[in-house]
Amino acid sequence: MQWDAPAIILDVRPYGEGDAVAAVMTAAHGLHRGLARGGASRGKAATWQPGNMVQVQWTARLPDQLGSFTGELIHAGASDAMQDPMSLSMLTAICAVAEGALPEREPLPRIFGGLLHLIPRLPLGEQVLTELIQWEVVVLSDLGYGLDLSACAVTGRTKGLCYVSPRTGRAVTQEGAGEWAARLLPLPGFLTGSAPPDLAGWRDGLRLTGHFLARDAFGHQHRPLPQARGMLYDRVAAMVPQVDVAVQEKDNG
Repeated sequence: MQWDAPAIILDVRPYGEGDAVAAVMTAAHGLHRGLARGGASRGKAATWQPGNMVQVQWTARLPDQLGSFTGELIHAGASDAMQDPMSLSMLTAICAVAEGALPEREPLPRIFGGLLHLIPRLPLGEQVLTELIQWEVVVLSDLGYGLDLSACAVTGRTKGLCYVSPRTGRAVTQEGAGEWAARLLPLPGFLTGSAPPDLAGWRDGLRLTGHFLARDAFGHQHRPLPQARGMLYDRVAAMVPQVDVAVQEKDNG
């Protein structure tokens, strides 16, 4: 049994002396694990890093075995992201979400394609958060937990959507929310095309997708949302008050 394909490394854990167990994702084989011989050694550790794209060959005697990986580096996404704390935080978050949420050996080409698009753009910094959140919406959808942001669950209106029910994942307008608004999740305008993205919108977007990832994608596996994903939300949320204060000081000045 064997296959050869471009893959994105999602997770690498040392195994024995110099080897590593790696989790990679490919278009045709989905999330796949294998033993990367020498993957933790000095000569190969730089290749076997989460976020890197590699040409991987997997071989095993039987299809249900762990098997072995060999790989050649195609794109060093890990080293590119390490130049900026926000870029690195985004990289570790998306790799952790993909490695933890996706079923093994099931092709999910939209999710893989999203990673291919995202990772080379991470050095651009916080502006890529829009695409990251949209990718998480795709992850939820392709896992069967899709959000319905097409119309208000209460009024049926397609405009003025500003909340999402944390129970059903359906959008709600201000009118439809009524006195229940405080219990709903804010819906950032960039997800519906009604407003450009900003830090507050990114924070609300990460909160929105994080809620359903934690409840559904990870909760159904009795696992918590990855720490790296929580740290990304905390990083973005901490930036919002700083912007608000700066704007107020500018207005007062």
